[in-house]
Amino acid sequence: MPVHLSLDGPVATLTLDEPGRKNAMTPELGDALQARVKELQALADVRVVLLTGAGGAFSGGGDLAMLERLRQVPPDEAKRFMLDFYARYLSVLDLEVPTIAVVEGAAIGAGLCVALACDFCFVDRDAKLALNFVQLGLHPGMGATYLVPRRVGAQVAARLLMTGERFDGAEAVRVGLAAEGHPRGELMPAARAFATTLAAQAPMALRALKQELGVDRAALHRCLEAEAAHQAVSYGSADMAEGLAAAAARRPAKFTGR
Repeated sequence: MPVHLSLDGPVATLTLDEPGRKNAMTPELGDALQARVKELQALADVRVVLLTGAGGAFSGGGDLAMLERLRQVPPDEAKRFMLDFYARYLSVLDLEVPTIAVVEGAAIGAGLCVALACDFCFVDRDAKLALNFVQLGLHPGMGATYLVPRRVGAQVAARLLMTGERFDGAEAVRVGLAAEGHPRGELMPAARAFATTLAAQAPMALRALKQELGVDRAALHRCLEAEAAHQAVSYGSADMAEGLAAAAARRPAKFTGR
């Protein structure tokens, strides 16, 4: 299975493990993550969950071949596909215990959104981060329009989402997107130390706090519905064809608004 589960007392670690693809997000990887979440829900002794990626990257974002295939299907089908796709990865929200994303290397687009769905985000200070949907001619998805402003406020979120600009882990901490930044070699030890601190607290109180401080599910659902609808329109656009071609050729895109 491309998502590994390891246990260290009350702390569990989920590891996305398709390093040859920089843990690019496919339905299959999402199915594996969702299955591991269900396993964790049955483990009463787990008090904290870490989510990380193997091979020096958290996730390079949505699989480009998948995006190309979606350009060939009707908008209604694309919308249904995207809602199912989001649900696979956002299943991390169903965990009742605190979750910590440990982001080393790249976390791009939807990959970064999955990290933001965790309660805490610890980042490699030199991590390569971006919410680059618009640079592909694509409306943001995976809850970006809810999760990003929830962390950083409206104006910073608008800048990050409307420009798709790249930034590093140190900037993510500065704007409030991440809780802590560390040199790469110190990142996982710092996250594990924090997880141990959380695991020592009263479990019932932490679960209740997580629920009270967590996402507004109704608001997130509205954003996901809107994102899926807008992404379905994006797939049929000339701008997205150009965005994907430009990404493949590693050149700036020239969008026409069609």
